[in-house]
Amino acid sequence: MLDWQAMVVVGRVARPHGIRGQVIVNPETDFVAERFREGAEVFVLRHGALLGLRISTVRLHGGRPIIGFHDVNSIDAIEWLAGGDLRVPAETLRQLPADEFYRHDLVGCRVTTTSGRDLGTVAAVEGPRESSHLVVRKARRELLVPLAAEICVVIDAGGRQIVIEPPEGLLELNETGK
Repeated sequence: MLDWQAMVVVGRVARPHGIRGQVIVNPETDFVAERFREGAEVFVLRHGALLGLRISTVRLHGGRPIIGFHDVNSIDAIEWLAGGDLRVPAETLRQLPADEFYRHDLVGCRVTTTSGRDLGTVAAVEGPRESSHLVVRKARRELLVPLAAEICVVIDAGGRQIVIEPPEGLLELNETGK
């Protein structure tokens, strides 16, 4: 039996598109073409119940997929999905090389500097694969850290720890919510 909480978010529905029941998706995956392809199944939560939707049409616009679903053919039939998560079972994700991570593997990791300064916890990973950044939160402060090998010198997703060597000024430059 599938468990909604154990599933991985691969996208969020921005809004309906057109009159034929399509939606624009903000992808939360580095594998957009693989995850949002014709015939793929994504899961949503509707009225507290898990609902599988099979993708029938896909096209990319501005880096975002516009997708349609089998048996959904009007805007009225899909409006309820706006703002909702699209998820897949974690076991359907492909194995990554040792030096690569899924975004959800990094969320919740503790972030410290090489000198031991505690910066907070990864709340999200944002941006496209080639220019992703960690959103690190501690109390009411938010810090954006580029997800780059020269900055993130240790990533131990299993141990829930990331160690960074920030370039001069990075920590002061992008702190918000002081």
